[in-house]
Amino acid sequence: MSEGATSIDLSNQFLIAMPGITDGNFAGAVVYLCEHTENGALGLVINRPIDINLRNLFEKVDLNLEREDLASRPVYFGGPVQTERGFVLHDSLGDEGGHYSSTLKIPGGLEMTTSRDVLEALSNGAGPSRVFITLGYAGWGAGQLEDELSRNGWLNVNAEPAVIFDTPVEERYDRALSLLGIDRSMLTSEAGHG
Repeated sequence: MSEGATSIDLSNQFLIAMPGITDGNFAGAVVYLCEHTENGALGLVINRPIDINLRNLFEKVDLNLEREDLASRPVYFGGPVQTERGFVLHDSLGDEGGHYSSTLKIPGGLEMTTSRDVLEALSNGAGPSRVFITLGYAGWGAGQLEDELSRNGWLNVNAEPAVIFDTPVEERYDRALSLLGIDRSMLTSEAGHG
């Protein structure tokens, strides 16, 4: 960022891809931003399920998933960075204990954990009540996301956990847009700068 530029923090917001984004990783994507600092941003794509369910994922890491409510849920493509690594977005455990060894507390109440201990807790029927698991994440270097926003690549809006945890995947893009009062038909790939 240039000297004197105002730093913005879009943590706990959705990034909604504009029609002009043609990159296959992000076209039509909704990204939940876990962290946004002057050094860059990290987010998880929330509307790209992949061909593996949680039971299969747990088997691949030699764990047995005891929670039947989770077994058939899909794993998601979280973004093109570190696609061999798992990221678990979940409700905050607050002061109830059960904190994991590698957890990022996101302003607004959610947490993102990358350590195996959260999977172990889930495999034993414990762990957070609501989880969203991805392989990979979306990352931006310093100033990169701000540049993409200035070129109308993304819309952003305060995130609603219900869109991540309760909304059917095929409705997440439209639901995120509705948080802005926008319908998909209102979008154009043309920039509004004169």
